Amino acid sequence: MEFEYTEISNTKNQQKEQILETPDAASRKQQHPAVGFVATSDNTDALVREILRAIAAGHTVFVTHANQPDLEGLELAKQLDVSIVEPHGSDPDRNELKQELVTTAKAHSAPGLIYNPDVSVPTDYENSTSRIAETGQYCLERIPTATEQANVLAAIPAYNEAATIADVVTSAQAYADTVLVVDDGSGDNTASLARDAGAIVAEHDSNSGYGAALKTIFQEAKKRQAAHLVIIDADGQHDPADIPNLIEAQRNTEAEIVIASRFTDDGSMNAPLYRRFGLFVVNTLTNLSFGVVRPQSWIGDTQSGFRAYDRQAIESLAADDEIGDRMSASTDILHHAHTQGYDVEEVGTTVNYDVEDASSQHPLSHGLTLVSNILKTVERERPITVLGMPGFTSAFVGLGFGYWTFSNYISTGTFPLGLAIMSVFFALAGIFTGFTAIILHSLNHHLDS
Repeated sequence: MEFEYTEISNTKNQQKEQILETPDAASRKQQHPAVGFVATSDNTDALVREILRAIAAGHTVFVTHANQPDLEGLELAKQLDVSIVEPHGSDPDRNELKQELVTTAKAHSAPGLIYNPDVSVPTDYENSTSRIAETGQYCLERIPTATEQANVLAAIPAYNEAATIADVVTSAQAYADTVLVVDDGSGDNTASLARDAGAIVAEHDSNSGYGAALKTIFQEAKKRQAAHLVIIDADGQHDPADIPNLIEAQRNTEAEIVIASRFTDDGSMNAPLYRRFGLFVVNTLTNLSFGVVRPQSWIGDTQSGFRAYDRQAIESLAADDEIGDRMSASTDILHHAHTQGYDVEEVGTTVNYDVEDASSQHPLSHGLTLVSNILKTVERERPITVLGMPGFTSAFVGLGFGYWTFSNYISTGTFPLGLAIMSVFFALAGIFTGFTAIILHSLNHHLDS
């Protein structure tokens, strides 16, 4: 990138004269959180611009670097009287640099830190400051300005996807205004590769799970006021070229959620038979858990992570704390859509399973987790159906065994202990289960009221 020294220098001097620190400005800096940047070899122009904007907004600024003390951006930052934070260690990663900024901000008694990992995106300092005050957290990633709203935001949850993330980001950029990658505590260089490929990257400090990454995606999409959010996998199984199909279907049908389905007439997948059978079981249980009996009304692919969400769905999902942190989040989102009365449409897609490391979780373990989550959801939402009816049946069977027991005793004079035990077991189990269903139903009714 060519760097215009004269233009930047003149701009810097002009703006520095405009923001010479007065007593009022110094007071504002004590009240405002500090702002932290990371200088790199290719962000000099944007870094200087954001430093000037932060100073003009009344913030103390700290800039650090990954052991590159001769960067042009650092020299210009020094001329702006910005504090340079020297890193510890020979090869600090992004999280370590962020922690250096936090430590320095605390040492300077700053009330908080707005961390800006991507200076190419202008920051909304007013909203960022308000967010720190609202959450009570010391350090939060900056909120972009409204001018950076994305009509179509493609988002990619990623965990140790260094082998594929750059290609997926590059492909998605052709069909979206902005590409966001949420790095869920990867142990490799997934985040840096995604950033180098042109994505905006949000990073979790540790591996929190697929659902946690989705929560971050919904929150980021809400901040950016995205009109359409499309989520795709980072492993290359999904084809980003299908993104326009999902957006077109959403605009034509006005459905809050559109799913790229493997099971429509124009959808396909090269999955092995055992995976197809597992998906059939999970799809069936998921639809039944929503009370949908007619197969014609079912969602064909409940476990597809390739989905498009409109603004209404984005905002409601960003505020929903009931979405789990793990792989069951896909089902939790559909449960949310069902309770909100959202329309869900499906369009065909082709899913490629012939990719390396397609999933970090064994299919059997994944399936059992999903089934367990579905059963818990049904038990919570439909206790009379799930517990009440089986309880009544069990109690009725117990009465039947009791009648058989006494009939046998009267006719033979011998007391059948085995039948008596069976009678008591089924009767007590049925009564206990039935009362549990009644209590849960009453609680649900009370909470709904």
